[in-house]
Amino acid sequence: MSYESAILILFVVASIVAVAARRINLPYTIALMAVGIGLGALHLLNAPHLTQQLLYDIFLPPLIFEAAIHLKAEDLRRDFWPIATLVVPGVIFSTLATAAVMIPISQHIPHLHGLNWAVGILFGAAVAATDPVAVVALFKRLGVPQRLRILVESESLLNDGTAIVIFMIAWSYVHGDLSTPSDAALEFFRVVGLGLIVGTIVGFLTAVAMQNLDDAMIVITLTTVAAYGSFLIAEHLNVSGVMSTVAAGLVVGQRGFANTLFPSIRLSTESFWEYIAFAMNSLIFLLMGLAIDLKMLWDLWPFVLLAYFAMMVARFVIVTGTWAIFYPTKERFPFNWALILGWGGLRGALSMVLALSLPDSFIYKNLIVTLVFGVVLLALFIQGLSMAPVLRGLGLVSPISEIREYEKLKTEITLLHNTMDRIDRLRKRHMISAQSAQALEDAFQKQIDTVLQKLQKATPDKEALLKEELLRTKRRLLMDQKNDLLELYRNGTIDYLTYETVKNELDGEIFALENEGA
Repeated sequence: MSYESAILILFVVASIVAVAARRINLPYTIALMAVGIGLGALHLLNAPHLTQQLLYDIFLPPLIFEAAIHLKAEDLRRDFWPIATLVVPGVIFSTLATAAVMIPISQHIPHLHGLNWAVGILFGAAVAATDPVAVVALFKRLGVPQRLRILVESESLLNDGTAIVIFMIAWSYVHGDLSTPSDAALEFFRVVGLGLIVGTIVGFLTAVAMQNLDDAMIVITLTTVAAYGSFLIAEHLNVSGVMSTVAAGLVVGQRGFANTLFPSIRLSTESFWEYIAFAMNSLIFLLMGLAIDLKMLWDLWPFVLLAYFAMMVARFVIVTGTWAIFYPTKERFPFNWALILGWGGLRGALSMVLALSLPDSFIYKNLIVTLVFGVVLLALFIQGLSMAPVLRGLGLVSPISEIREYEKLKTEITLLHNTMDRIDRLRKRHMISAQSAQALEDAFQKQIDTVLQKLQKATPDKEALLKEELLRTKRRLLMDQKNDLLELYRNGTIDYLTYETVKNELDGEIFALENEGA
């Protein structure tokens, strides 16, 4: 089977998994990983291997850029210091602490004897990068506070670059290119700083090019060039491609979209990038599952558990430490948020990218790859599957989620009563017998009684219910205006230019309304 056919099959599998995961209320990326492991164990698919070139050149730039364009500068400014603490000293501490737990214990395991600090730091850096894609969608669905969501997403986006730089510096040290800690520190600031400068320049040039454009296809093309171009230019200059792409995405998101003529262009561009992120995540999590060596993972499972424990201890130390540092300041956040920052710091694609980027000649490569894969698996399945109960237990589920459940129950009642009315009409028209009608009515009445019991127990917040109702009604009225506008154009009352101008204005209002309710 050719790689082209395998990729097509993976997209089909991803679509099926997406539908099934939504039906059974399972985080999408966890379902993808599980299916990928199953396909790999059965050897049903000859899929492309995850290589550094494939992951760096194809997958990484759009995933980073898509996350960056959605971040707002004011949100980053408000929580800059907590985010910066988690991103730089936090990642460094997490890397060193993970290595500090693993190295002494590894000396007592025969086939791991000789594992040194440099190798431990390679592993620690690989698992220091968080990937909350499995929980962010859950945050939105359950109505988790927006600031907490921004903290999780911002930290994840920015700590990717820090983890990559530390990983590359550790590898340079192992390879003999760096001799002292001071050389490593200078290299860190050079790679990060110059990467941010490159990305900022590319972002500003893209924003200028986007100014006053009225064609969504051109804007999408320019942002695609910015995403891949910023990454490739930085990598060519031997600086951080990730930091460059982050900077480019932030500038394009803030300045580039502000210069577009119509809000609908921004809507089209963001929809494009949301799809690209969905497609890339789908492929990468399936390929991750296919790449896992289950036999080696099983052989090393005690050490995998140790590695996971070390990583989690380091994670909770840094997030609770950050909470304590900022508790007396205006940037403080609740302690239960710190617990979610710790538990929600899942590991994912980037950790595996870093492990797989090691050269095959490196004696510890298979060990590090297996440990990283094992930690990612445990994080996804343990933390990812338990996140919803943890959020509820800590009281972080918004009244909005209760309202949605309330509205869902009301909708079910309405549909069931409509069904009962149809059964009654069928009986009156002698389309079914009285006995069949009675049997059907009894069955549906039981369902109605069950839903009514749930509805009576539901106690949604009245203020939040009113807000949600208002937003929904506004959106419906704006959609009605769009339908009326289309009818005016179709019957010749207005010309195309007027139709397009007003339609873009309405799309902008709908876009703003949906952001308000997010």
